Amino acid sequence: MLGKLHGEREVRLRRVLPGIEVAALAPTLARIDALKRVRRAIILAHNYQTPDIFHGVADLTGDSLALAREAARTDADVIVLCGVHFMAETAKLLNPGKTVLLPDLGAGCSLASSITAQDVRRLRAAHPGLPVVAYVNTSAEVKAEADVCCTSANAVAVVESLGAPEVIFVPDRYLGRHVASRTPVRLVLWEGSCEVHERFTAREVDALRETHAGIRVLAHPECPPDVLEAADHVGSTADMVRYLRAEMPRQAVLLTECSMSDNVAAELPQVELVRPCNLCPHMKTITLEKVERSLLEMEHRIEIPEPVASRARRAVERMLDVR
Repeated sequence: MLGKLHGEREVRLRRVLPGIEVAALAPTLARIDALKRVRRAIILAHNYQTPDIFHGVADLTGDSLALAREAARTDADVIVLCGVHFMAETAKLLNPGKTVLLPDLGAGCSLASSITAQDVRRLRAAHPGLPVVAYVNTSAEVKAEADVCCTSANAVAVVESLGAPEVIFVPDRYLGRHVASRTPVRLVLWEGSCEVHERFTAREVDALRETHAGIRVLAHPECPPDVLEAADHVGSTADMVRYLRAEMPRQAVLLTECSMSDNVAAELPQVELVRPCNLCPHMKTITLEKVERSLLEMEHRIEIPEPVASRARRAVERMLDVR
């Protein structure tokens, strides 16, 4: 048993992990809890983290927008970000006086790597006067070149908040096309994409419907357009969870990163979650052992130089002001 303190966590972990594995995790979970108290630390975990982290040690969980909001509110001295590099940077932007740790500096993002600050400057030069919306899945340097950031959950609201007839939207072309289909604002797009979501196909959706009658298909807006058209619901990871809680379908498939299904299955055991899914190799560089080492050795610290930090912070804060 994980003990009284971990009772709810144990229940959730046992829904997705073998009991013997949950028991084996107990000492590590206890050591991490002790380190959190000593360091006055809080652990933020993205929905794509594995269940041992998501349900075992995370204090706050969610999608990029939720983690950004929680990072802005925390009174902890130390933030351990279980996600990828751009998420840790965002936490640091919103907490410049706090220590932000990323357990593995190799936790990158194919989408964030698809565009540079120089690329944004070139887009501005090619489209003078247009404001720039940068998806939060970008580096701090790219955010510093943007007028405002967005997530998949609030992209339409952010675009329309600018009050401009046309905006530059970077870097995900699939999310951009989805946003463009839901607003009269014209979007100038960059040709970036997420290596996890772009691999899904409409053919997979058709095959799922043939073998699982009545299944609900939920797709992340970073998926290709034909996948979104074939889905029953399109939304951010947080929106997927809200949909499942409200609808409680008998069977569903989440066209996003694999661990999302594991984590939702622990919360909503009444819904049978059918795979396929695609693994994010970057998210999976974060492990429970690395989280413990991060707290023990206070590594790896995220630092963002000025004036990049102040400019990027304005873009993120402007995003958080959009309701």
